[in-house]
Amino acid sequence: MLRRLHSAPGLVAGLIVAFMAITGSVLSVQPVMDHFAVRSTTVAMNVAALANAVSTHLTGVERIVHAASGAVTAYYDGGKGVAAALIDPATGAVLGDYSPSPIFVFFTELHRSLFLGMNGRFASGMSALALAVLAVGGMLLLVKRLGGWRKIFVTVKGTISQRLHVELARIAIVGLLVSSLTGGYMSLTSFGVIASTSPVGQFPASVDGGTPALISSLSALQAVPLADLRELVFPYAGDPTDVFTLTTASGQGYVDQATGALLNFTPKSVGQSIYETLYMLHTGQGLWWFGALLGLAALCVPVLAVTGTSIWWLRRRNQIKVANNAGARHADTVILVGSEGNSTWGFAQVLHRALVNQGHQVHTGAMNDLATAYPAARHLLVLAATYGDGSAPTSANRFLSRMARFKPHPNLSFAVLGFGDRSFSHYCRFAQVSAAALAEKGMDQILPMATVDRQSPQAFAQWGQDLGGKLGNALALEHVPTFPPTISLSLASRTDFGMEVQAPTVVMRFTLPKREISHWWEHLAFGKTMSFQPGDLVGILPPGSPVPRFYSLASASGDGELEICVRKQTGGLCSEFLHNLQPGERIQAFVKANPDFRPRKGISPIVLIGAGTGIAPLVGFVRHNDRHRPLHLYFGGRDPASDFLYAPILGEAIADNRLAGLVTAFSRIVGGGYVQDRIREDGAAIRDLVSSGAQIMVCGGDKWPRALSKASIWRWPP
Repeated sequence: MLRRLHSAPGLVAGLIVAFMAITGSVLSVQPVMDHFAVRSTTVAMNVAALANAVSTHLTGVERIVHAASGAVTAYYDGGKGVAAALIDPATGAVLGDYSPSPIFVFFTELHRSLFLGMNGRFASGMSALALAVLAVGGMLLLVKRLGGWRKIFVTVKGTISQRLHVELARIAIVGLLVSSLTGGYMSLTSFGVIASTSPVGQFPASVDGGTPALISSLSALQAVPLADLRELVFPYAGDPTDVFTLTTASGQGYVDQATGALLNFTPKSVGQSIYETLYMLHTGQGLWWFGALLGLAALCVPVLAVTGTSIWWLRRRNQIKVANNAGARHADTVILVGSEGNSTWGFAQVLHRALVNQGHQVHTGAMNDLATAYPAARHLLVLAATYGDGSAPTSANRFLSRMARFKPHPNLSFAVLGFGDRSFSHYCRFAQVSAAALAEKGMDQILPMATVDRQSPQAFAQWGQDLGGKLGNALALEHVPTFPPTISLSLASRTDFGMEVQAPTVVMRFTLPKREISHWWEHLAFGKTMSFQPGDLVGILPPGSPVPRFYSLASASGDGELEICVRKQTGGLCSEFLHNLQPGERIQAFVKANPDFRPRKGISPIVLIGAGTGIAPLVGFVRHNDRHRPLHLYFGGRDPASDFLYAPILGEAIADNRLAGLVTAFSRIVGGGYVQDRIREDGAAIRDLVSSGAQIMVCGGDKWPRALSKASIWRWPP
C-alpha cells in the first residue's frame, strides 16, 4: 500500500510537479538578488523621517513600500501615470527608477496559476499536495527499507538510479516538505478556505482637519522604526480630512496628518501572522538564504522524477510471468514468493518449471496471496526474501496477518528458503519469522530452513537437490540471473606470475572500446565508454556457459583500460579460459557496480588487507590516491621472486606518498610467521588508526589467513 501510494502520485503528477519545482527554483533566485542589491545600513531611520525625505525628493508621493528584502520603493505621480523609484533606506534619497523584472513577473504567474486563472491555481495547489504525499511516502519507504529511523543515513545499496534517488531525496526531503506544505497552505488561502488577512480597521469617523503638519513631526510616524514598516499610504493631496494609512509588522491604523495621532489601530490577526510566516518560508522573501536552499531542493525534483520513473519501469519490466500455473485449489504443490525487486521470482520460476517437468500440478503466487486453505496441496514451498534490515518485502508484507485465517489440512507440509545478504545484521530474518509462523500451524517441515546468500545459484541448486531427495524427484535447479548486455573487450597485454610456486596468476589489461551512441537514453545509461571504479566487478562469460564469473577491478574507466588479476583454478572454466587468452583475443563482459567496497570519502587513514589476487582492487585504490591520504597495505603471497603482484607499482606509490606503508608476507620463504600474526603485532598501531577514523578493507578468499601459513614478513620501507 505504501509503495503504491508513493508511486501513483509520482507517475500521474510527476510532470507537473517537476515543472512547478523548476519554476519555483527560478523564483528562488529573486530574494537572493534582492538581498545583494539592497544597500545595507545601520542607521535607525524612523518612518516620519523617511516619508519626509521622500516627499522632498519626489512630488505627488502616493505610497511607500518596505519589502521583506529591505528594499524601499516609493510610488508617485510621474505625470503620465504612477511611477516608482528605489529609495535609499539610510537617507530617503532617490536611487533610480524601479520596475519589476519581467522575467520574475512571468515565472511568478506561471508558478502560481500556469496563466490559467483560478483553474491554474487549483492545479498548482494539487501539485503541492502530490509533492507532499511523495515526500512523506518516500521517507516512510526509506525508513522501512533501512530498518528504522536510526538508520536513516546509512549507505543504500541498489542500482545507480536507486542510489541516486535515495541520496537526493535525503538531501532535499526537508526543503520539499516545507515547499509543498507552505504552498498548499497558500493555495487554500487563495480560495478563501483559510483566512490570510486581518480585518480592516474602520476609517476614522472624525479627524482634526487642520493644517497638515510637517511629516517629520508626526508623532505616530516617529514612533515606528523603518524595520517595522510594511506600507505607508499618503493622504489625498489637498484634502485635510484625509489620513495616512500605516501598515506595520504588528497591524494597521490611521495617522492624522495635522496632529500626528494614531487612530483606530487594528492588531494583526493570528491568521495573517501565520500566512506571512509561511509566505516567507515558501518564497524566501526576507529569508534569502533559506529561499536559496529551497531552490536547490526543488532542482532535485526533476531528477527524482526521472530516477523514480526508471525504478518503476525496471520493476514492471522485471516482473516474471509463470507459465503453466495451476489453480491454487487444484495444485498439489504451492510456491509462495516474497520479493522486493522481483529477483526472487526468477528462482521461483526455475523451481516451478522443474516441478512441472516432474509431473506436479504447481501453483506459484505471492506470499500476500496466501489462501485460507489449499485442498489438494501436499507441499507448500515458501521462497522469502528479506527487505532492508529484517522487514517483509513488498509481495509478502501482508503474509503474517493472513496467517491468522490460514487453515492447513493435516497432510500439508512446508519448506522455507530464505534469500538475503549476509552483510545485513538480520540476515534472512523475515524468512525465519515466516518459517516459525508456519510451524505454529502444526505442519511438518519437509526440510529445515535454508538460505541463499546474495542470490547464489550454487546454494539454490543444493537446496533443490535436498528438496528433490525428500519429494522423491530429481530436481536440477539451474538459475541463471538476468545480466546487463555484454561488451566485447580485446586483451591489450598480460603479465604472468606464480608459475614457479604452482600458483599461476595473470594480470590482464583490456582495451576499452568507444561505444557508439544512437539514442539519448543510451548516453544517459552507458556514456561513451563503460564506466567503473576500482573495486567494482566485471562479469565475464566464459565460452559454453551462460553464468558469468566476477572479478574485482584494479582500474577505473578513466585509466583507459579494464584491469583484473586472475589466478588459475584447476578445472575452473573461466580462469582457464582467461589464462589461455592471448593479446588481441576478446572476451564478452559487463560491469557491475560494487558501491559497498569503496574507500569512504575524506582523508582518514585506510588499512588495506589483501591475499593473492585480492590485492587487485586495493592497488586500484592506491593508484588513485591523489590526495595522499594514509594508506597502509598488508599483502600475502608465496614467493617475492615469483608472485609479488604489482611490486613496481607499489614501489612507485611508496616513493610518491600514495602508499604510507607496506607489509608483505610470503609463505614459501624461510623465516616463518603469518600475516595475521604481523597484524596482531601491529595491533596497537592499527587500533590507533581505527580510533582516528581509519577504515579497514579486506579483499581475498574468505579463508585467506589459513592459506598464508609459515609467512615471512617483508616491510616496505625496510
